[in-house]
Amino acid sequence: MSREIFITEADKQKLDKLINTEREFGIGGKEYLIHLQQELNRACVVLPQEIPGNVITMNSKVLLKNLDTEEEMTYVLVYPADADLEEDKISVLAPIGTAILGYRENDILDWQVPGGIVRLKVEKLLYQPEAAGNFEL
Repeated sequence: MSREIFITEADKQKLDKLINTEREFGIGGKEYLIHLQQELNRACVVLPQEIPGNVITMNSKVLLKNLDTEEEMTYVLVYPADADLEEDKISVLAPIGTAILGYRENDILDWQVPGGIVRLKVEKLLYQPEAAGNFEL
């Protein structure tokens, strides 16, 4: 059974619009859209002011730990237009982006990669826009 995830109402609206646009105009495979839609469908939707301060929302900066290798990585979860791997900004449409959306500090999640499943722990939420009072990102 999957853990409960949270998403702000504003993020859900933007992501629903993104999914619809990608379905209509995007190219390539749509598996990533199906997975993101499934995550949104199971998420607990709350107002931005009510999101717990330890939940990964859009534009959050997070420290993850690979439990198999002990490697730590820092990412900012962004919309596709803002993705930049050199700046550690990952798209919500990337498999790891979809995987971490809505999870909390200390949650452990399984990330499907071509070679199998990687177990990740959300070590620390370094920045969350809503916790910082920024509800417009």
